Amino acid sequence: MKTILKKCNLCPRKCLVDRTTTTGVCGMKDKLVVARASLHMWEEPCISGKNGSGTIFFTGCNLKCIFCQNRDISTQLTGKEITIEEFSNICLNLQRQGANNINLVTPTHFVPLIIEGLKLAKQQGLTVPIVYNTSSYETKETIQMLAGIIDIYLPDLKYYDDEYAIKYSHAPNYFNIAADAINEMVRQVGTPQFDENGMMIKGVIVRHLIMPGLKEDSKKILKYLYQQYQNDIYISIMNQYTPIKHFKRYSQLNNKITQEDYDEIINYALDLGIKKAFIQEGDTANESFIPDFSNQDLPI
Repeated sequence: MKTILKKCNLCPRKCLVDRTTTTGVCGMKDKLVVARASLHMWEEPCISGKNGSGTIFFTGCNLKCIFCQNRDISTQLTGKEITIEEFSNICLNLQRQGANNINLVTPTHFVPLIIEGLKLAKQQGLTVPIVYNTSSYETKETIQMLAGIIDIYLPDLKYYDDEYAIKYSHAPNYFNIAADAINEMVRQVGTPQFDENGMMIKGVIVRHLIMPGLKEDSKKILKYLYQQYQNDIYISIMNQYTPIKHFKRYSQLNNKITQEDYDEIINYALDLGIKKAFIQEGDTANESFIPDFSNQDLPI
């Protein structure tokens, strides 16, 4: 499976580079690089719970949105190179700490290595659900590789209109690509399932981060998701967009989401008939949602 990395086509960028010798758009070669691994309390309630989600932040990204809140690892490539065996140990150590699940954040460009590491960890006693936390800029073929390995998919659906996908993420045809990937995720894991404590053990939660000035685009996304899946998925409607730098060219990105706009979108979702949704309350658009990636000791 690792031979894929010699002519990499794991994501829609299809760089086709030999990652044993160079890097593609993601910025990564053929070794796992991790920036942070810890119990994380800021996911949806059925993912974090009381104990936290065992979150592993991978370095690099194939999407690289210009407003990325995790740019330290997506663009500046902060992180530590680890072996597959060390990755397996991290998963097992997070489980020992009481993690409700293993949460793989921005994993696309490492999928063959992650599969190998998860198989090893499961042989050594890993039993908690595996969460695949992604921008959804995925190929259907890569998601198909994960069948039987991933229990919970946590994909974004960022844009409906291609204009915004190109402008903010340099990702033409994002919506169609992401929609196909999410459809495969739902096909694999089916309708959501929960344990006796209300923790998700299988299913899909589609996240949508509302962007400043894109209120109507958000409504199109919610309408699509409801028409496509009804209440067979959960939708997480997020207002936590945080301006992290000043944009001269796209000044609208310097603003947070207003409570009025957020309320309007929530009411729109309710009017559509959406019942299975997570919403955010209070001032979530602050840096407390941005993890510290400096000087992290990995639980290897």
